Amino acid sequence: MAKFGGNNLSSSEYVLHKTEDSDVTSGSGALELRDLSIGYDKPLVSGINMKINPGETIAILGTSGIGKTTLLRTIAGLIVPLSGEVIHDFPKRSGIGYIPQRLGLVKHSTVRSNVSIGARTRKPKWYPAIFPLGKELNSDVDSALSSLGIEEYSNNPVRILSGGQQRRVAIARALVQQPKLILADEFLGELDKENVESIIKATKNLISEIGATLVMVEHHEERARIIADRIWIIQDSKIIEEVS
Repeated sequence: MAKFGGNNLSSSEYVLHKTEDSDVTSGSGALELRDLSIGYDKPLVSGINMKINPGETIAILGTSGIGKTTLLRTIAGLIVPLSGEVIHDFPKRSGIGYIPQRLGLVKHSTVRSNVSIGARTRKPKWYPAIFPLGKELNSDVDSALSSLGIEEYSNNPVRILSGGQQRRVAIARALVQQPKLILADEFLGELDKENVESIIKATKNLISEIGATLVMVEHHEERARIIADRIWIIQDSKIIEEVS
């Protein structure tokens, strides 16, 4: 089992890995953070020992710059931990859906093309990008667009959509991937209450359908307590856990 003792590994090497002595069930969506220390030149958060059960929703709260996004990116395998382990049993490419704060959409492409990117991760790596998705995946794209209320914009370029509509596209892209773990960095943004409520409802329904686990960074405590099963508050370089 790989262990970490500093930033001497590339970000693609063993940051997310299988382990035989963990109690994580195969392909379950469970996650374990063991003796984890995260940061860059010095730790932002250390001594993290947390287990996330399959299907749970965890919200991460804390002041700006305290390490919320760094923790999310470390779990995603985009940043190498200073020490400790991130343990799960599903593949990074198809098993993790990531919704970054800046969404990462292809603005000149259509809504459908952007959402299809998520569906394409369910194809083998060697499957050519120019080949069609197939009937089943196209149907799943349709369902995701419909569930998030953006099917009428399917053929529109993303750049002409409102901020709230673009967030729906990013969520649909992650969910159509049918990952075991969804990582979302302030994916609700500065939306109004009506938009937030509809997106939370649609997201929770889709997550329930695919049996995914959700770990989200949120800056609104009230929102976090509505959607999450447990709250992680980063404070004084440690995580304090509360039940939502």
